[in-house]
Amino acid sequence: MKVIKVEDAVGQVLAHDITQIIPGKFKGPVFKKGHIIQKEDIPVLLSVGKEHIYIFEKDESMLHENDAAAILRDLCGNDNMLASEPSEGKIELTAAIDGLFLVDNDLLNKVNSFGEMMIATRASGFIVKKGDKLAATRIIPLVIKKEKMEKVKDLVGNKPIMKVVPLKKKTYGLVTTGSEVFSGRIKDAFTPVIEAKLKAFGCELKEHVILGDDHTKITEAILNMLSKGVDMVLCTGGMSVDPDDKTPLAIKNVGVDIITYGAPVLPGAMFLVSYTKDGRPVLGLPGCVMYAKRTIFDIALPRILADIKITKEYMSSLGNGGLCLNCEVCTFPNCGFAKGGH
Repeated sequence: MKVIKVEDAVGQVLAHDITQIIPGKFKGPVFKKGHIIQKEDIPVLLSVGKEHIYIFEKDESMLHENDAAAILRDLCGNDNMLASEPSEGKIELTAAIDGLFLVDNDLLNKVNSFGEMMIATRASGFIVKKGDKLAATRIIPLVIKKEKMEKVKDLVGNKPIMKVVPLKKKTYGLVTTGSEVFSGRIKDAFTPVIEAKLKAFGCELKEHVILGDDHTKITEAILNMLSKGVDMVLCTGGMSVDPDDKTPLAIKNVGVDIITYGAPVLPGAMFLVSYTKDGRPVLGLPGCVMYAKRTIFDIALPRILADIKITKEYMSSLGNGGLCLNCEVCTFPNCGFAKGGH
């Protein structure tokens, strides 16, 4: 492209969008790329601070900002996403479905370290609704070398930088433990909380039992529910290190692969994650899930429902941001809780 004075630009083809900003009212292109400049456009261009503009000069080695932004859009991965038309060199991606939004941070960082380009996303690891904004791509200069865009494509490869994974409506069994509940000394306050959280995702409770602190009977109950084909089993209560709390031992005796017993998250430190040999989750939920508004369970549940296996490395990553501040008005997930992981 070459630069010419606005007064000499009549009849020329505009090489980029011209942005107009009216504080508190409007920000957007007053003229779009490809616009043929007219005499009456000159006062408008001057009013937005443009005394000189860029016009097209053919150069096969370069890409315009809109075309380059489209390449970044394609690298992001368009499964279950919708893309806007390029505007001012920017393309926005939105969710086409409800689901779990995930970002490959390693790939994202590689692109953003490459120079002259950027991709900004919302926080990974949280549920999005259809229509939610996910990310935006942009090239920093007005034009960029084609060779550079080919290099970034090779760098990313065929793996999308981000994806929206649909959630599944799972069936589950619920084992409530604790002698105080089993004997009737206190009311079971845990089960209504779990049912409400799972119902919000369309999940169905298939079987519920209340047992005392007998690890043998708890193990038998879990095995019985799994034999009936439930997608997952949740165990509530008995998750502390007190001698009377037997739930972790009972889960271990099912023969599952225990990923972690403990999480760097408060509320939720005593969370247990395990999987059966055929990949079904068996979870031990700490008592905080019963009374705290948001806990480790709210962080882990979307991954469970999206069939994204929880790993020890993932759980370890949650420490940065893993402290809930118990705000007077809870805005989760639009807050810092668990934003350091994923």
